Amino acid sequence: MADTSIPTPATTATRSTGTSTTGSTTGSTTTGSTTGGNASGTAGKTTIDDTVVSKVAGIAAREVNGVHSLGGGAARAIGALRGAIGQTDHGQGVKVEVGEKQVAADITIVAEYPVSLQQVADGVRSAVSRALEQIVGMEVAEVNVTVQDVFIPGDDDDNDDKKESRVE
Repeated sequence: MADTSIPTPATTATRSTGTSTTGSTTGSTTTGSTTGGNASGTAGKTTIDDTVVSKVAGIAAREVNGVHSLGGGAARAIGALRGAIGQTDHGQGVKVEVGEKQVAADITIVAEYPVSLQQVADGVRSAVSRALEQIVGMEVAEVNVTVQDVFIPGDDDDNDDKKESRVE
């Protein structure tokens, strides 16, 4: 796990980079003060794991109107299996890269039909950027959105039993 420190008014720290993709942890973000300059006046540091950054971005992206789900086909299939056993991966379809002062995110979505894909992508970009800045406390360099698929209501329904037979 890489150590990543964000300078605060009372501390200057160095930072190494880490990259996180869903399912693996290779970095962390360290925020806070090591010399007692935080709000409570107590010395220490806060470490935010990169998987947490991915989850924050994933939760923000899912809250945007017009987003049906996150991730490509294989990730969604694995997500469906996780859902069947009562587990969810909020970082599914999200890849983050943490730098010295900034974070970048790549989000893969499935949009609902018939929404404007550009508006959904802009909404995801805005929501993820806002969440990362407010919750994680880092500047956002970029948020790339890939629309992997379009969900059409009725395509995934089991209407095979409801179809009328053509013969008696």
